[in-house]
Amino acid sequence: MIGTGNAFAKKYFNNNALVTAGGRRLLIDCGVTATYALHLLSVPLTDLEGILVTHIHGDHIGGLEEVACRMKFVHRGKLKLFVPAELEKPLWDNALKGGLEDAGSGWVALSDYFDVTLLEANEPKTLFPGLTVTLIPTKHIPGKPSFGVLLNECVYYSSDTTFDPDLLMRLADGGKCRHILHDCQLHGQGVVHASLEELLTLPPRIQRMIWLMHYDDDREEFEGKTGEMRFIEQHAVYWFD
Repeated sequence: MIGTGNAFAKKYFNNNALVTAGGRRLLIDCGVTATYALHLLSVPLTDLEGILVTHIHGDHIGGLEEVACRMKFVHRGKLKLFVPAELEKPLWDNALKGGLEDAGSGWVALSDYFDVTLLEANEPKTLFPGLTVTLIPTKHIPGKPSFGVLLNECVYYSSDTTFDPDLLMRLADGGKCRHILHDCQLHGQGVVHASLEELLTLPPRIQRMIWLMHYDDDREEFEGKTGEMRFIEQHAVYWFD
């Protein structure tokens, strides 16, 4: 986890993950703090196989402009960018176009900066040998597409979502998913994220599968108050199979 904090955290970085499989590395989301976090971890951009985008909030895509420019002008290359098909146009038009479009140079599309692969929801896709992902639509902001990611059918990464117990039950009862990395709003009732209070209503057998992420800077005050669930640690490496 290169970052485990929510959008407003200062002690923790934006909630972004670095997945290694088959000797290759995939970055899930690239928030405002992502490039600095990678720098602290001594992971150069050229070590990445690619970046997967789950939705277009700043703490998940705010670092893509820097990545695009560094790859184009410093490393003279492109990173692979795995994008849900529904997000290709808004990612460029509503987030990156203002800073990256250069009509004079002919750079007028996302594909001018990245090697873009579009992903369809609920369709498993092998991104590279050893890593297959399935995008699962989530309920985050009404009218704005967002997706969780099922990795090799055994690890579910929620990204950002409101509480969806039916989805978690299906994943847990499907027989393959054994680990759930879930965003967690520690204070108050969840509005665009699952709250700790809501997650604590899950059966213990499902709580034991859950690692909490996307939390507030005062996370330490909630140690021992998360039922059977655990906090995932920033900059720690976890092995899931």
